[in-house]
Amino acid sequence: MNYYITTPIFYPNSSPHIGTAYTTVAADALARYHRLLGDNVRFLTGTDENAQKIVRTAEAHQMDPKAYVDGVVLRFQELWNALDISYDDFIRTTEQRHEVVVQQIFSKLYDQGDIYKSEYSGWYCTPCETFWTESKLVEGKCPNPDCLREVELLKEESYFFRLSKYQDALLKHIQEHPEFIQPVSRRNEMIRFIESGLEDLCVSRTTFKWGIKVPFDPKHVVYVWLDALINYISALGYPDGELLKEYWPANVQIMGKDIVRFHAVIWPIILMALGLPLPKVVYGHGWYLTKDGGKISKSRGNVQDSFELIQRYGSDAIRYFLLREMQVGTDGTYSEDNLVDRLNSDLANDFGNFVSRSLAMVVKFREGIVPRPGQDTLLEQELRALSSEVKKSVDESLSRCDPAGALEQIWRFVARCNKYVDETAPWALAKQGDQQERLNTVLYTFVECVRILGILTAPFMPGIPPRICTLLGGDAGLIRWEEADQWGIINPETCVQKGEQLFPRIDVSQFSTAEETKPMTPEPKQEEQATALEFEPIKEEISIEEFSKLDLRVGKVLSAEKVPKTEKLLKLEIEISGEVRTVVSGIAKHYAPEELVNKFVVVVANLKPTKLRGITSQGMILAASHGEVLEVLMAAKDLPGGAQVK
Repeated sequence: MNYYITTPIFYPNSSPHIGTAYTTVAADALARYHRLLGDNVRFLTGTDENAQKIVRTAEAHQMDPKAYVDGVVLRFQELWNALDISYDDFIRTTEQRHEVVVQQIFSKLYDQGDIYKSEYSGWYCTPCETFWTESKLVEGKCPNPDCLREVELLKEESYFFRLSKYQDALLKHIQEHPEFIQPVSRRNEMIRFIESGLEDLCVSRTTFKWGIKVPFDPKHVVYVWLDALINYISALGYPDGELLKEYWPANVQIMGKDIVRFHAVIWPIILMALGLPLPKVVYGHGWYLTKDGGKISKSRGNVQDSFELIQRYGSDAIRYFLLREMQVGTDGTYSEDNLVDRLNSDLANDFGNFVSRSLAMVVKFREGIVPRPGQDTLLEQELRALSSEVKKSVDESLSRCDPAGALEQIWRFVARCNKYVDETAPWALAKQGDQQERLNTVLYTFVECVRILGILTAPFMPGIPPRICTLLGGDAGLIRWEEADQWGIINPETCVQKGEQLFPRIDVSQFSTAEETKPMTPEPKQEEQATALEFEPIKEEISIEEFSKLDLRVGKVLSAEKVPKTEKLLKLEIEISGEVRTVVSGIAKHYAPEELVNKFVVVVANLKPTKLRGITSQGMILAASHGEVLEVLMAAKDLPGGAQVK
């Protein structure tokens, strides 16, 4: 099957940032997934360079516009390379192949009466490249909530495209093809917008010269949206290129929610006027927001340098975070604290720890030689069933353009793999002479789980499969999507190695983060210090024998929720040595439930159970407190659930 996927083409008015990267990483994950399926994939991205704000930015830098954008475009290409973006084509709207097609389409639409000349008078926002009627302005400024900047009154001769002519046809298409605009929230928004009535679109300017000239009226420059949107077919050689015949219509066109209107209204109408089929899916994802709820954007000055993040944490880690945090139909929240927490929890503690300790046991107990397995038990059967279920769920999620949902399913399997290690306890089997066949089965299952995880994560973290293949004997053929739910693929006698940690735990103290640049809390005045440093007195001494009665263990928090009708209590499900315990803890004022999930806490494991608010609590988690400040004690190293605290 042919599969054509596109990102929007980005403004090269400054270097790309983390919000820009999400769109391209998501498209890349879908492209890689379809290549694994065996589809004939074409993945397009590029830059939109014919805009008035490009001219103004270049002027501010005292540079020629083309020279300026050449340097910025290079930064985009360098970033996509650093993020392992596997695009097949990178189009620039300053290229001749694009200019020729835009002029040809403009002439065609004019000749058939879909473009006409008139005069335009209205308020223009340069950063948004959008005209607004006076009634839409907010206190005389651009109504775009991400902009709210000054607009200028323009009156000039312009060409207009008859959007209104195709309004009913577009609405009919959307209603007959509910999958056309996704997710549903964007579809509903576009239907309301179209039903409110479409105005004809201004498609040329005369007040500046940078851009593609109207071929039969060269004092006019083609306005950005007619110019930019055509890139999706100019890159395929419209009107009669072989690539156009092979790949159009696009399977998925993905973009941020702020430009869905242009792709779900203007672009389909252009295609209708040209007699071309519409894209199968227009997908508008959310934005990455800061902690205070603001969009990450160049105009807000809150961008995070993507190159710096990749240098710190690696391409695969950044890709994982971006894809995992952006849920369908909602915005994601970005902060470096969130990033580090997610990477330590999911990648270091869960994924990396399983791969490392499972292969280490093959090396320790069988000198790195994969043993021949014996008879499966219910545990192995459950793992096999889950792998099949997870692969099916991943396929379904990616068919809906939902990488976050796919990764959530994969991490169900990761969690089960870690639990399997604790349930089977190979370190104990190794000590029993009559359990060697059982140990062989367990170790073989470890290796198969690692192989399956290498396949399932391949679309999202492309650096992982080759590293896993190296650990499993160097056979690159192990990464085949159709074998992600098959077992018995690894040949016994294969030599495996532990290797380095795929994702070492991150120590944020080695970085100078944005959090560290915040103003420090003022030192308390001298008369306040005595009060600030008052502590509870140390309790009476106990003997080492009395202390040794405490059994302190590392436990992994599987879930957390508030206890109804209480302000202080959280109910936690904690895994310790393969056993899941319920622990009730009075920390609800200090921790949101989601902050504790997948964390490794220290638990008093041999405390007698007690009932709190009708819930039997089977232990106590340790925390340090002083005044109103409380912090749960957590393990900072890669320790398995059940490790003793001494």
